[in-house]
Amino acid sequence: MATTATFPPSSSSGHSAPNALQELAASQQDGKVHLLLAASGSVATIKIPNIIHTLLTTHSPNRLSIRLVLTSSARNFLAGQSAEQPPLSSLLSLPGLDAIYTDEDEWGRGDTIGPEGVWTRGAGVLHIELRRWAHLLAVVPLSANTLAKLVSGLCDNLLTSVVRAWDADGRIDGRRKRILVAPAMNTAMWLHPLTAKQIRVLSEDWGVKEAEDGTIESGWFEVLRPQEKSLACGDVGDGAMKEWTEVVKIIEARLELASTGEGPR
Repeated sequence: MATTATFPPSSSSGHSAPNALQELAASQQDGKVHLLLAASGSVATIKIPNIIHTLLTTHSPNRLSIRLVLTSSARNFLAGQSAEQPPLSSLLSLPGLDAIYTDEDEWGRGDTIGPEGVWTRGAGVLHIELRRWAHLLAVVPLSANTLAKLVSGLCDNLLTSVVRAWDADGRIDGRRKRILVAPAMNTAMWLHPLTAKQIRVLSEDWGVKEAEDGTIESGWFEVLRPQEKSLACGDVGDGAMKEWTEVVKIIEARLELASTGEGPR
């Protein structure tokens, strides 16, 4: 049975360090497998520490590098409330979790950006650099709100800007890369006709189609459908995020972490 990870307390900020944009750009060619993990505003965000801990204790930080993006709502679930909900700063104690980004980091941190957070010509753009860096983007969990934004093309925060700037057909970055999403929401939200329509766009219109060798032939989204269980709100029904241990296995498979192959699928 999977156990809950525990993390030591820390008084540091927990956000990306100075020189973040230069370091991010330089690490694109570090020879590691790059997972861009993200969470939006769902209670299932509390599973993020377990996912990170399991991946980074199973796979060497010399091979796997993780960067975490949190929406402003997702941050509410990781503020040191309990061992299950540690502060963001404590997550950075794990070798291989190389940075945590929030919306404020988009234009306001890193020494290529002015001391008051004012962007200047010549500075990098964080959501573009993150897209270039990532071999896989996994949005775990994907809230109803962020789902609606992705389908509508809105890009009003760091996470949605990364998704909106994703190279959907590989023409920019030179290869197709997928976005893995694990919806998590109240049962009434999940069963709503709007949700069905939005999921259909991601899974059918924009869904990954694989060639016989497992490479991506078309599309860029993969949807991990939720499960039925008792939800945080007290309801019992569909809408709970796919079991986090299963999410880990799927991430490992998509990044080919158990093999010595050429790279992520």
